[in-house]
Amino acid sequence: MLLARVIGTVVSTRKDPSMEGLKFLLLRPVDVDGKESGAPVVAVDAVGAGMHEVVMYATGSSARQTVATKDRPCDAVIMGIVDSWDVAGEMKYRKGADR
Repeated sequence: MLLARVIGTVVSTRKDPSMEGLKFLLLRPVDVDGKESGAPVVAVDAVGAGMHEVVMYATGSSARQTVATKDRPCDAVIMGIVDSWDVAGEMKYRKGADR
């Protein structure tokens, strides 16, 4: 699993029929300190994430293991919304505290 912040939405009116009804979000990966790191990723949203939320996502074959993405041709899926994390006892992120 990886961490990222939701930075946008992706709309696709023409896609493989098996992808109909799925919501796509644009993610920016973050490091353990919550700083942006890496290229943006388009992911299927399986949990109802919103703009600016920090999420957990999976890529590759793991992305096809959720109920929403089973046997669908996707390479990334959001499977959790992060409430908080700490590293070695130091709070690095708490939902809502960064606004």
